[in-house]
Amino acid sequence: MTHSSRRLLCLLSLAVGFWPMAVGAQYPDRPVRLVVPFPAGGGADNLARAIVPRVAAALGATIVIDNKPGAGGNVGAELVAHAAPDGYTLLYGTNGTHAINASLYGNLRFDPVKDFAPVSRMTQIAAMLVVNPSLPIRTMPELLQYARAHPGKLNFASAGNGTTSHLAGELLKTMAGVDLVHVPYRGGGLAAADVMSGQVEIMIDVMPNVFPLVKGGRLRGLAVTTPRRFPTAQEYATIAESGVPGFEVSAWDGIFAPAGTPRGIIDRLNAAIRTALDDPELRETLLSRGAQAVAGTPEDLAQHVAREAVKWAKVVQQSGARVD
Repeated sequence: MTHSSRRLLCLLSLAVGFWPMAVGAQYPDRPVRLVVPFPAGGGADNLARAIVPRVAAALGATIVIDNKPGAGGNVGAELVAHAAPDGYTLLYGTNGTHAINASLYGNLRFDPVKDFAPVSRMTQIAAMLVVNPSLPIRTMPELLQYARAHPGKLNFASAGNGTTSHLAGELLKTMAGVDLVHVPYRGGGLAAADVMSGQVEIMIDVMPNVFPLVKGGRLRGLAVTTPRRFPTAQEYATIAESGVPGFEVSAWDGIFAPAGTPRGIIDRLNAAIRTALDDPELRETLLSRGAQAVAGTPEDLAQHVAREAVKWAKVVQQSGARVD
């Protein structure tokens, strides 16, 4: 090999080595699309819209939210899994899309691990057990006592088979040894409406959906599902301290890019998310809605997904839920 050839090869190697950093430095130069795989106006969408403007400001670009609901989040997740890995199509992923659905759906057309590059977690989302205000039950121990004395008489609503609200109810049945009847709905809003009207007695759902209804007197909150009392709802005991030791259910969200997205772009996005979630005003807004900011590294999110997949697979198996 001639001296000129060796010099050219060396320069090419250096160029390839610096390419991911160069891509990250140039990114973004046009609007970024964030696919939210749930309906507009729901709890996930509202959280995304609270956070995204600050992420966009930190990133120095426009981020457009594109709602693509369907199949428990699978429609939007599949779309992003097959998108170009250039940082311009991202997914608002959740414990549903990345931990529950792989065990729940028999025909999942994406791999929640292999098809995505984790960017950052965003929030940990508390859930709350609520009842119709006319029900003569005001505490979690009273509910457990009534359920044990009247097996099969209490119904619990959910946002649909395999959703967090469904599996939380199934976990409560197993851990508390109570017989509750599951009533699935097409979305958390419809489920909450029937609990408010008295058609169904109980529901466990994420706080962004039900806590405003509790504060407005339309539902009665009994307990939260987190291991410790929620910072902005200290008056509500945890289910774990109310007769079901070890009970814990939290939803979560995070941002994912298609697999193969250059690390320079992942790092730019991660830095913007962490900057946004460091904002005290945003953190207070999230707390008021039942969510806590928990940004971290891409590796943190990957490890979290792995742990959650194992946890929820067991709950899905115990519940017998399956969607084909």
